[in-house]
Amino acid sequence: MARVKGALATRKRRKKVLKLAKGYWGAKSKHFKMAKEAVMKSGNYAYIGRKQRKRDFRRLWITRISAGCKANGINYSTFMNGLKKAGITLNRKMLSEIAIADAEGFTALVEKAKAAL
Repeated sequence: MARVKGALATRKRRKKVLKLAKGYWGAKSKHFKMAKEAVMKSGNYAYIGRKQRKRDFRRLWITRISAGCKANGINYSTFMNGLKKAGITLNRKMLSEIAIADAEGFTALVEKAKAAL
């Protein structure tokens, strides 16, 4: 029986890694060993970044809502508690959009939250 060598699979694997490392600085885009390490590291950063993006956006929305609340004489936690008690189930993303785009609408929400407390 003929001996099977792994040249095709090895070349395919190495080309895949080098393609992913395209644009990296210096030898990291040319040498397989360095490219493999750089691609693994960048994959880890990308994975972590996908989690951090969610945190960052939530923090931004809370900051915007808090600014809108302070303009209406209430703090963020009291406002959110009032909304919960009033039965208003708007998420933070939508509340921040309302606080930016529709100040009168946000003021109405603040009044409903205050009334529910």
